[in-house]
Amino acid sequence: MPIRFRIRIGRAGKGRLSARILANQLAILTLTGVIGFILFAFAQRAEIDRAYEGRALDIAQTTAADPQIRQAMAHGGGDGIVQRVAERFRKASGASYVVVLDLKGVRHSHPDPTLIGEPTGDQIVVLDGKSHVGTDQGATGRSANGKAPLKAPDGRLVGEVSAGIPEHYVLGELWRELPTFALYSAIAVALGSAAAFLLARRLKRTTFGLELEEIAGLLQDREAMLHGIREGVVAFDPDGRITVVNDEARTLLGLGTALGSTLEEVLPSGRLRRALDGTLTGADLNVLTDDHCLAVNRMPVTLHGRELGAVVTVRDRTELIGLLRELDSVRGLTDALRAQQHEFTNRMHTLAGLLDIGDHDAAYAYAVESAGADQALTESVRERIGNPLLVGLIVAKTTVAAERGVKLELSDDSALGDDPPHLRRLLTIVGNLLDNAIDAAAGGPPPAGGREVQLTLIEAVDQVMVRVADSGSGIPPGAAESIFEDGWSTRPDRGTARRGLGLALVHRLAARHGGAITVSEGPGAVFTVVLPLPDATPVPRDAQFTTASPTGGDRG
Repeated sequence: MPIRFRIRIGRAGKGRLSARILANQLAILTLTGVIGFILFAFAQRAEIDRAYEGRALDIAQTTAADPQIRQAMAHGGGDGIVQRVAERFRKASGASYVVVLDLKGVRHSHPDPTLIGEPTGDQIVVLDGKSHVGTDQGATGRSANGKAPLKAPDGRLVGEVSAGIPEHYVLGELWRELPTFALYSAIAVALGSAAAFLLARRLKRTTFGLELEEIAGLLQDREAMLHGIREGVVAFDPDGRITVVNDEARTLLGLGTALGSTLEEVLPSGRLRRALDGTLTGADLNVLTDDHCLAVNRMPVTLHGRELGAVVTVRDRTELIGLLRELDSVRGLTDALRAQQHEFTNRMHTLAGLLDIGDHDAAYAYAVESAGADQALTESVRERIGNPLLVGLIVAKTTVAAERGVKLELSDDSALGDDPPHLRRLLTIVGNLLDNAIDAAAGGPPPAGGREVQLTLIEAVDQVMVRVADSGSGIPPGAAESIFEDGWSTRPDRGTARRGLGLALVHRLAARHGGAITVSEGPGAVFTVVLPLPDATPVPRDAQFTTASPTGGDRG
């Protein structure tokens, strides 16, 4: 069932994040609007200045091109002709002044007649024959100024014409344009404010209504929780990329720097990856790795109907499974002892009956025969198997099999030395294969030849071979490849150790040492395991899952 959760926000914190974002955005927009307005005003002032300077220059050039002024200045200024013509140009153009100067800087025209004939005291700038513009602080006040060279009809430079437009004309033009730009600035601030408000609302939804302080607190709590628990936690986004992985998950799954990666990029194909990506469904999926037995649970996560990905928890059950298998071993030994006790009790009752009726010779013969039966079984195994641990395992399995109505036999061609290679692996492999075989042979109706299991152990020069054959129903068609996956089983749990681990353990033990395991399909399954020599990587004596259980097992 998907994980669904809601986040509730207290009344005191409602709207604080969006209000702060909106206030900051408005302050920024207002500040930038004011700065932009001021910069535009200065830029527009400079532009208007250049435009009026150009107009002033046009007036000066037009005046300098007048034939009367040129003719008069060529002969020293005339009798007031320059003043009259210049004043006519000034009034017609609206200029504040149109001043005609000779090369000595003496005025020949001016709005103030008293200044005519007086030198300006400024240097003539048109001696280079070019026009000039700028601002001028003259007798009529500050103005935009243009200066044009004045030439006689024969082309000689005879003076300068300076025209100016009053500053208040420039400021008036500027003030007429600023309200329009102020309107544009206000519209921009309004649009920016609306965008800031929508952004604040979106951020509020994105953070699920949490305030900044709450988000920081949640992050601290999450980090403390993820790295403090004993379970591995891996979170995925909707695209299947890893967004969260804690230290325990890195250890159990062998993940390195996995954030932002997909499972295909960090894990090889197999049952573990299928359990993590959701291909395998179910609760507490058992997965075997080289070092651990894991219980994997995957839960999709949704919030307000929106898929956010999935969370996978991984628990290390290595120690627990080992203890449960040890418990099964104890139960198997208990069952074997109980079976022997029953058999011994029956024999004692028979022996007591013979003694009661006085048939002492028959009682003696029966006691000798009973004592030799068990000894004969042990000696028969010892003749072929030299190692006492394997002998004890086979004898115990034989007793359990007999209790369940199954005949367990060691083949005549079996041969194993006192200190065989792969001893710890062999104990696990033989124990699990015999468990499965006894379980399979004991289930269902008995075949014509009876319920049987045959074990073959052969130590050759270059390999050790284990073969277990049973008279059960065999492996289902098409299941030969999947039976070695952890979790595969034909029987339900016994309530202790999880089923579906036996054959997976056998397969891993064989594969890790370069060996092989094969199985035949159809009635009467035959499992064959081959381990190469030498035993270059012996299993440590304290390794997990290496103690074979003497109790009945399952297919897997």
